[in-house]
Amino acid sequence: MSQSIQSSVTSKRDYSLTGTETVRAQERGLASAEWYVTPIPRKRMKELMQRRDGPAIRDTLIWFAMFIVLGTLAYYSWGTWWAIPAFLAYGTFYCNTGDSRWHEAGHGTAFKTSWMNEFVYQIASFLVLRPATKWRWSHTRHHTDTYIVGLDPEIAQPRPPVWRVILMEYFHLAVGPMDIVRIFRMAFGSLSDEEKSYIPASEHRRTFWESRVYVLIFAAIIAACLYFGSILPAMFLVLPAFYGPWLMLSFGLCQHLGLHEDVLDHRLNTRTIYMNPVFRFLYWNMNYHIEHHMFPMVPYHALPKLHEEMKGDMPEPCKSTWEAYKEVISALRKQRHDPNYVIERKLPITAQPYYYFTTGGGDNDESVRRVD
Repeated sequence: MSQSIQSSVTSKRDYSLTGTETVRAQERGLASAEWYVTPIPRKRMKELMQRRDGPAIRDTLIWFAMFIVLGTLAYYSWGTWWAIPAFLAYGTFYCNTGDSRWHEAGHGTAFKTSWMNEFVYQIASFLVLRPATKWRWSHTRHHTDTYIVGLDPEIAQPRPPVWRVILMEYFHLAVGPMDIVRIFRMAFGSLSDEEKSYIPASEHRRTFWESRVYVLIFAAIIAACLYFGSILPAMFLVLPAFYGPWLMLSFGLCQHLGLHEDVLDHRLNTRTIYMNPVFRFLYWNMNYHIEHHMFPMVPYHALPKLHEEMKGDMPEPCKSTWEAYKEVISALRKQRHDPNYVIERKLPITAQPYYYFTTGGGDNDESVRRVD
């Protein structure tokens, strides 16, 4: 069910982390607030949170093997027209699996063994050009203040949406160049005010050194291209982040866009989608996104089981990636003319009511309300 929910905010909002909306969110009690959680028996939750090395080791070996297979096909196709589909397949796999492995290993839940999580996290972070420490803290804030305007650094699009940015990001041309600039800036020991707002001071030095390593790798790739007189080395590292993100972006747009901002219930601002087994492998079950946000310490391999536990308290998931993508694009088109438009799905009769944060009668009359 879709409807336009009118908000007290009608002017264009400030999505930065150091502006008026940051202060407003803090004054309204939305910063680090208590979120709605689906009631699940403690014993069952402990079972679901159990970490194991086996599933992630298996999937990581498949991950590396697929890189070898797709990389070999791409290498031998170089110089022919077959290089176009071969590198498209390589780049698509590179970006999607890099993003999902970055995400789950960053949570420290993919493996039971800590160094395995860190090993995969560091590799995947470089693949998607996200310096590990900076983005670990960015994503921590995203989970603490999910789609709270002025606090969440990972809001994919403002309202109204900027279509130019969305289209450019299919080739990572809007944010990608800025990411490269940020890496060089951090390599020289500089953080923006926004970055300082979520990266602890104790982690600044590590952030700088990770960026310096990235710059050294960039230099090595450029040197290899000059030595061989070909851009082929860059086609396997760094450039895939620009020619291969189309499916990763499509998945990412479906996580939260078109839904509520400034609420304290992940069922209102996050989307769960049923995906086919191939997409689920690429995405490492992040299609169960409400489940993941509500219980981020449940490993990816247990999310389907968590979904079954939560079904009676959840809105109906999108039946496919295509259905979710169409829903998002439709909502963004409507938000272009009505920034207050949101999608809100009906809950089953077995569910607890949605948990909203709303403005009462006066400007300072802020309250949390449960809607039956």
